[in-house]
Amino acid sequence: MKKFFAIPFAAGAFLLSNCSNPPAAGTTPAADTASVKKAYQQTIGGKPVSLYFLTNASGAQVAITNYGGRVVSLVVPDKNGKPTDVVLGYDSLSHYLSKPEAYFGALIGRYGNRIADARFALDGTTYRLAANNGKNSLHGGPKGFHNQVWEAVQAGPGTLSLQYVSKDGEEGYPGTLTVKVSYTLTDNNELKIDYQAETDKKTVVNLTNHAYFNLNGQGDSTITDHLLNIMASKYSAVDSTLIPTGAPVDVAATPFDFRKAKPIGQDIGADNVQIKNGLGYDHNFVLDRVDAVSSVQAAHVQSVKTGISMEVFTTEPAIQFYSGNFLDGTLVGKQQKKYGHRSAFCLETQHFPDSPNQPAFPSTVLEPGKQYRSTTTYRFGVVKS
Repeated sequence: MKKFFAIPFAAGAFLLSNCSNPPAAGTTPAADTASVKKAYQQTIGGKPVSLYFLTNASGAQVAITNYGGRVVSLVVPDKNGKPTDVVLGYDSLSHYLSKPEAYFGALIGRYGNRIADARFALDGTTYRLAANNGKNSLHGGPKGFHNQVWEAVQAGPGTLSLQYVSKDGEEGYPGTLTVKVSYTLTDNNELKIDYQAETDKKTVVNLTNHAYFNLNGQGDSTITDHLLNIMASKYSAVDSTLIPTGAPVDVAATPFDFRKAKPIGQDIGADNVQIKNGLGYDHNFVLDRVDAVSSVQAAHVQSVKTGISMEVFTTEPAIQFYSGNFLDGTLVGKQQKKYGHRSAFCLETQHFPDSPNQPAFPSTVLEPGKQYRSTTTYRFGVVKS
């Protein structure tokens, strides 16, 4: 029988890899974190950028930059108590600036995922968006929230609040949208993300975070050995451009059935048109839920190598599972590690792709006087046999 443990480990174990000599577990990293922050301190468009550290009583640590609200590092203990960084990223802000198409750890908006033909209609008006994924618009366009400087306030060691005001017409979207996102690292090794948004004009909103995870440790060569369970009986079939083709379909008897845990790589090479369209998994899974508002468990992932587990809880109706199909080793991340094919996975909580063009999907419309609210929690633990 498998047992789950939360293993505390020494505070201060985290260090971004551009410092060549990480402190030993139990040492105080104040000077080291100060030097790491320098790699992120810059002014962009008159707005200051920095790196913020969240810590908890268990010694876990998260590093977040207000450039794109990106989770740069997330360190939790493995089955032996060893601090392990489980998200992909870069050692300095300059790397993110030089690769604006990389979404590592970023907040995504105004619309996470794809909108077909880079356009949608709202109340009879057609809005044209930036086409940055073939003919489609992806993740809010090239100047989406992932490439913006957010205002940051850190009120305590475990909480960071971010705000960004997206002006009317930005990337083609209507309305001035005020977005607030808070990151909270709890003493139970949970990273909680709370999203809020308000608009002065009818618009569409679909916010998420695009962290790339490898529970073997960032830079490890594969995630196909991870055991994945997704609490979804249906998924969105897509065309060759990854736009949903209609109503969700059953996962039963397909490679998309993760209702029971299985290795990510078990069916990833199946002779299946949907696998071919996504070059692996890059699909929207419709969560099994009893109502539209409560937080439910969306997924559970486990590394058989490190014993690290991750549970995902969300108020969103769906989750996008992406198996790192487009990583090809050309991106070099922390510790100068190359990020190769399927060396990370994403579990992006969300509304459905292309909802503005598909009325049968749950609505992503936000009206003035109403508030967009969403919460997602990533809970980390350790599994021992």
